[in-house]
Amino acid sequence: MTNNCSFDYVDNLMRSLELVFYVPIFVIGLILNVAALLVFCIFLRKWTESTIYMTSLALMDLLLLFPLPFKMHATNHRWPANLQSLCSALESLYFVGIYGSIYTIMCIAADRWVAICHPFKAKQLRSPKVARRACLGVWVLVVLVISSTTHGFRQGRQEDFHCFHEFSAEGWRPLVIICLQVFGFLVPAMVVIYCSAHTIWVLKRSGQRSPRSQACVKIIYSSLSAFLLPFTPSHLGILLQFLVHQKVIVDCDAKERISLFIQLAMCLSNITCCLDAACYYFIAHEVRSTRNSFRMSVISRRPTFSTSEV
Repeated sequence: MTNNCSFDYVDNLMRSLELVFYVPIFVIGLILNVAALLVFCIFLRKWTESTIYMTSLALMDLLLLFPLPFKMHATNHRWPANLQSLCSALESLYFVGIYGSIYTIMCIAADRWVAICHPFKAKQLRSPKVARRACLGVWVLVVLVISSTTHGFRQGRQEDFHCFHEFSAEGWRPLVIICLQVFGFLVPAMVVIYCSAHTIWVLKRSGQRSPRSQACVKIIYSSLSAFLLPFTPSHLGILLQFLVHQKVIVDCDAKERISLFIQLAMCLSNITCCLDAACYYFIAHEVRSTRNSFRMSVISRRPTFSTSEV
């Protein structure tokens, strides 16, 4: 960003708007995700593939929510240099929550696709043990990648700084942004869209109108919304801001609009913590409503969708 352009208007506007977004997202997201953990871990106590993935997703959402109060404080206050390490740790937690959620939603979409579109292979490919390993793999992957990347966001000692803002040039390197866009968003997005579209097509083609089938479609649409609505604008904003840092975009008006867009998009990306609650509701409802019907389907050996298949 060049010194010839002023972003005071955008910064002043976002100081107010970020609080308007973050306070309800933090409160509602905290209540919904804690409630989801209580339901899955205490009340249902039925560890299917879906409940394992949803429990991991709720933990990822809570990890994303934890830095938000600090992010709200940093919006209106500059932090002293001795808090730089704390800021880096909070930024790492925030990005682990975001990209952990992205990859967990991808795993949920792939798991449903295998269960419904390839039911014979599902017996070998799906199990609670496989789901636990997949969730553990997502946690290890995002923690290692994010922690090894975000340490470069705060290079050099500053007198004071805005945490979650003013990343160094190291954080905008082409390699970092390309990997972020491709492996952090585009690849998971293609998997989620393909698996979701194919699964819905198979369900509609089968002509089933059972409550379980309808619940599965609702889960697919809700998880697809929880993925695309928050994360598409934010990654588009990151791409545009990268073009600004690469001096591809030099017009001050365009820079100002991009600065406003990326900050709004990053605020709205946190709404995934609330949108995921729709998935929790449908999964919890399905687990409760199919306990008896699943046993009946096994006895009669009729082709019906079980809770674990949703």
